[in-house]
Amino acid sequence: MKCSHVLVICALPICISEAARILGLINYPGRSQYVVFHTYFKALAARGHHVDVYSYYPLNKPVPNYTDFSIADTGLFQGVSIQQIRGMGLFQFVNYLKNGLLDSCRNLFNNQNILNLMNSNTTYDVMVTHLLGPDCLIGFSHRFKIPLIYIATSVSLPWLGHRIGNSDNPAYIPNLYVPFTDKMNFWERLVNTVTYWALNIWFHTELDIPTDEMLKQHFGKDCPSVYELQQSTSLILVNSHFSVNTPRPAVPTFVEVGGLHINSDGKLPEDLQTYLDEAKEGVIYFSMGTMIRSETFTETNLRAFIDAFSQLPQRVLWKIGNISGFPENIKIGTWFQQFEVLKHPNVRVFMTHGGLLGIQEAIYAGVPMLGIPMAHDQPLNVKNCVSKGVAVQLDYDSITTENVLKALNKVLHDPSYRTNAKRLSQLFRDRPQSALDTAIYWTEYVIRHRGAPHLRSAALDLTWYQYLLLDVILVIIALIIALGFIVFYSFKIMLKLVTGNVSYPAVKKNS
Repeated sequence: MKCSHVLVICALPICISEAARILGLINYPGRSQYVVFHTYFKALAARGHHVDVYSYYPLNKPVPNYTDFSIADTGLFQGVSIQQIRGMGLFQFVNYLKNGLLDSCRNLFNNQNILNLMNSNTTYDVMVTHLLGPDCLIGFSHRFKIPLIYIATSVSLPWLGHRIGNSDNPAYIPNLYVPFTDKMNFWERLVNTVTYWALNIWFHTELDIPTDEMLKQHFGKDCPSVYELQQSTSLILVNSHFSVNTPRPAVPTFVEVGGLHINSDGKLPEDLQTYLDEAKEGVIYFSMGTMIRSETFTETNLRAFIDAFSQLPQRVLWKIGNISGFPENIKIGTWFQQFEVLKHPNVRVFMTHGGLLGIQEAIYAGVPMLGIPMAHDQPLNVKNCVSKGVAVQLDYDSITTENVLKALNKVLHDPSYRTNAKRLSQLFRDRPQSALDTAIYWTEYVIRHRGAPHLRSAALDLTWYQYLLLDVILVIIALIIALGFIVFYSFKIMLKLVTGNVSYPAVKKNS
């Protein structure tokens, strides 16, 4: 009887995946995205898999089955000032990222841990990496002959689709660098289309070509091109969800796991818990994320915020550097346990720069927002929340005491914002399994099926003109033109026959 129980249990899908060895290579130096990777890799380790992670931010506390390898000596992005961000246009901003990321990539190949990995004889079952910047470590998927999984910590990027043959129709799918919803007018569709193709060309010329050179230099001349390696992708886990972001068609290798990083088991420090508990009029939580330093607001803007907060009965919890001179209702700190703060019942508004992870936490907690977008995907994220009635947008150039008060009072006192936030929270949570469980299932699926090549879309085998059906369209147009000529000349001949205007050749008589 006991043996039969063992057989039944081991027949379950959860037992099919034996312990695998997983290689995590996360070469993006920004800190905020690491909450996604740490959550994901720790969950894999808890499942019994052996996870080796090469990253800029090792865990603070060791985890069983999880081995950290630091690459932090290759340089980190420090927080930037608001003036730096505001002074950049779209392509200035992406070029700023490009230069920093390419420099980091070049330095990576001088890192001892990376050099040791290149000479390692360890056998891995799958490689997981970040989908954002240059794919300078993608050569390890070739080096170890293992399936490749990407994690996109943002919504789908313009350069994601070609890796798995996924459709990105700019007619109704805004790319993350434009602040449009999925309902665009003509000019918005035009801007969205031009931006989408321009960013794809930019990514290929400015990132893929230099990356190709690095791959050939460090992984050998027989290493496939970065484009070929990208198209060998087995799975992309994307930090989006159709309830919050744009609904879109997806091939099986495109899996939405929006909110993967959200963990509801955290606990606030006692003093902060008391501060929130005793806020009878509610709390406004203000954070500009990990990359943008709030203390770099201009003195005028800082004074506008402080003056506005001082006129409100709510308490304010503000993530900002050590600046003195705040009213009694403002509590500052350089770091807070953000999700634990947001899910506190007394938090009434989340003031945010529009980072996707923070927005997802606020939506999960059902908290309306006041968005102050700066760059990257932030304008799109905030615009999306405004369109769903869960946020008010305040433009940076419009920051005054009066405008801050007006925006906050609108969110605080118009009940529709909290009602919409609660409704959207229900939609965001309503799934067959959690985002993290979804990510783990599909990761193990790829491992079980050795890269799951049966999920691969045939679109990847088409040339660009075949994919766009230009050859088919050209043949159809040619046939229509040919048919038009046949009909035209047939009609012309018939018309002459009917009207008697047909001339016959003269018959020569014999003399």
